[in-house]
Amino acid sequence: MKLSANITEYTINTKDMIRQIGVLIALTFYLSACSNLSTEQLQEEEKELKIFRYNQHEGLSSLDPAQAKNQANIWVTSQIYNGLFEFTEDLAVHPSIAKSWTISEDGKLYLIDIREDVYFHDNVAFKDSIGRQVTAHDFEYSFKRILNHETGSSGSWIFSDKLERDEDGNYTEDCIKAIDKFKLKIRLKKAIPSFMQILAMPYAFVVPEEAVTYFGKDFDRNPVGTGPFTLTPSEWDEGTSLILRKNEKYWRKDNNFRPLPYLDIVKISFIGDKTQEYLTFLQGKLDFISGVDGNTIEHILEKDGTVKEDILNRYGVQKMPYLNTEYLGFQLDPSKYKDKNHPLLNVKVRKALSYAINRQELVSFLRNNLGIAGTEGFVPFALPAHHKGSVIGYQFDEKKAKELLAQAGYPEGKGFPKIKLYTNPLYSLMIEYLQRQWKNVLNIDVEIELNTFVKHQDLVDNGNVNFFRGAWLGDYPNEENYLTCFYSQNFSPTGPNKTHYVNNEFDRLYEAVQHEQNSWKRFELFHQMEQLVLDDCAVIILFYDEVLRILQKKVTGLEPNSMNYLRLERVDFKKTDKKPVVENL
Repeated sequence: MKLSANITEYTINTKDMIRQIGVLIALTFYLSACSNLSTEQLQEEEKELKIFRYNQHEGLSSLDPAQAKNQANIWVTSQIYNGLFEFTEDLAVHPSIAKSWTISEDGKLYLIDIREDVYFHDNVAFKDSIGRQVTAHDFEYSFKRILNHETGSSGSWIFSDKLERDEDGNYTEDCIKAIDKFKLKIRLKKAIPSFMQILAMPYAFVVPEEAVTYFGKDFDRNPVGTGPFTLTPSEWDEGTSLILRKNEKYWRKDNNFRPLPYLDIVKISFIGDKTQEYLTFLQGKLDFISGVDGNTIEHILEKDGTVKEDILNRYGVQKMPYLNTEYLGFQLDPSKYKDKNHPLLNVKVRKALSYAINRQELVSFLRNNLGIAGTEGFVPFALPAHHKGSVIGYQFDEKKAKELLAQAGYPEGKGFPKIKLYTNPLYSLMIEYLQRQWKNVLNIDVEIELNTFVKHQDLVDNGNVNFFRGAWLGDYPNEENYLTCFYSQNFSPTGPNKTHYVNNEFDRLYEAVQHEQNSWKRFELFHQMEQLVLDDCAVIILFYDEVLRILQKKVTGLEPNSMNYLRLERVDFKKTDKKPVVENL
């Protein structure tokens, strides 16, 4: 079979690339050992400080919680801000700035008392540049700011369809209200079982009105929060590095009443290439990395997905199911196409593309079995509603793929125009693999356009591409969060429906599931919604991801979680004399 021949050729190329990486690793350490350290003075100044270094390959677009729409933004804002509630490592909701709360019997009224010992960071936006006390009015302002169209928040959807409205469809005065200095009231139109999870999302972090007013459009570069770390804007060299410093006035202490955080500095680099990121980690210049690319995965994982013994001996490794679904998305709004008969608007074409993908081979060959082939629904394996066989997805079926393409008017790919698939460089190997599969199975040509992560996301969010690689990492650990990506009221860029999928039956079920209290009935509704999305082939599900983190042995307190949240306030270092070892690949 043609596909197998191509795979053999590609495997040889991959092995050559891995050997080249081995040479690069050895050379990197050699040059590092022989170089004249121009940063010696800086290292001398910093040697008494606890400095945690990590890399953000995706790029950072904003430090405003209202734009916390991707992992890069979330990871940094989560160090600077707090909300009423938060997720801990077990993904349970725990209080943060909330001190206590009550929920009415009908589930529609929330009364939340907030702590009185929380202060915003010192900043020029405040009187005498001294951070002031946080009040319930700050949460009222922050939540209403998300709903304000002028803010342009990608998170307005978390409240917009849930809050109480009057008969004219306007939000009531009491839907979000500070009823005294430290008590907040929230009224919902109906009970929502997941609402406290929603309040734990980064979109719901508290911000001060003074800072938003003072900095205006530049607030996203001048964050002012309540969290364990602060940012001085001059220490953000965009695209190169960002430095966060310990908030000496942070309100939280550990179980032994010691002040948090333990770290003095968090230094973030922006190396866009994952292979270079890995080499930098091996040199000891990064304290942890999350995820690897196809060029380095064989150095870390065996073919069966287990971590190699030498990696386990040298580093700390965290591997667990990930609340992340990797997929290909289609733009389904006909108004976005010049050609109203574009093949991607034909469901048979979309299904043919999906059936032509061997997902098991993709996960095994390109990812050393890191993750699970996406042959079922959009909800990942890590959530309880994902019951094997409850949703019928797409297996590799060459015959069915060819039949569907012929039924769509393109027998053996004849007359099929070139289409373009958009992605970012990190996923180029995977997309090239798919490109070859479509050529071999369907005899069609798919072009690939690579853009930076930030540009790619902007193109997708604004509906400027018809076919794109995407991923949905849950904002909160609930199945409904994955289905919100297909609700017709959540069109991007202000909502997560990037495909602009519209299905009236889906909308009806989505609105019903938000208020359903019975877990088993909720699961049944989730399955019905997922099946509608798959039958319409709004997306092609590729695989359900796994978290893979590698840490230097000295790092303590960095706990893993299925949402891959980065929580640094309890991270510390243990003393170690171990020196970097040159890797032999």
